[in-house]
Amino acid sequence: MATGMAISASDVKRLRDETGVGMMDCKRALTEANGDFEAAIEILRKKGQKVAAKRADREAKEGVIATAASADGSTSVLVEVNSETDFVARNAEFQQFAQAVADLALAKRVADRDALLALDFDGGTVAAAVEAMTGRIGEKIDVRRVALVESDGGKAVSYIHPGSRLGVIVDVASTGLSGGASGNGNSESVGRDVAMQVAALNPIALSRDEVPTEVKEKEMEIAREFARSQGKPEQIIDKIATGTLERYYKDNVLTEQPFVKDASTRVGDLLNAAGVKVRRYVRFALGD
Repeated sequence: MATGMAISASDVKRLRDETGVGMMDCKRALTEANGDFEAAIEILRKKGQKVAAKRADREAKEGVIATAASADGSTSVLVEVNSETDFVARNAEFQQFAQAVADLALAKRVADRDALLALDFDGGTVAAAVEAMTGRIGEKIDVRRVALVESDGGKAVSYIHPGSRLGVIVDVASTGLSGGASGNGNSESVGRDVAMQVAALNPIALSRDEVPTEVKEKEMEIAREFARSQGKPEQIIDKIATGTLERYYKDNVLTEQPFVKDASTRVGDLLNAAGVKVRRYVRFALGD
């Protein structure tokens, strides 16, 4: 092994290949370590930790949404992995890391960020890997959140919108009430359509019963005030507000929204015709 300042190009390249750190940083680390390869790795690791700490207060709102699904389609995960810039988000190493984290979350059935960060990953933990990548890339990297959907007897259908900035999981199952339904195979097809719907129109709730009371009251009050400002008689104010709330449901409740592929059909009608029910959905939009 080289000693002192006699650092060979092959040693530098070897260290770069193993750590992913830039050539000059690798050369400096080997020089500082007097050519000791393992010591140089530790120096770079410590440098990565310092870089991570230095950038801890930076905002990381770019990145990707990654998904992974079980072979039988019953379980899916979404993971949001962030970077500071879109340039890094488009980096192949970053995208591969995000996918590896999603695959691990699925394998371990993890639905909690802290639990995910503590999992074993590439000889350390996910948290350590995030720290090391921050050091290599030079900007803040973060695993922001994870969602796990396990469908009981149905399908957890995941969808990533082109660009990987938006992801959805929909838990769907056959109702057995349609002659045209074909069990969970049909559920999966319809589930993908519904996932695209959720991605595109971002419904506030699955059904009107799930719309929070405070949201309903706020929409009613806004409608009342607008009607009064238009000089409408007081005796019909509540009727007008109720009609406005009905329109709000049609725009913002999943089962009442017009279907994105055919605006003449409501999502609820699509589900009924297919003999499929949606039990829940999760939507991740990058940075939200």
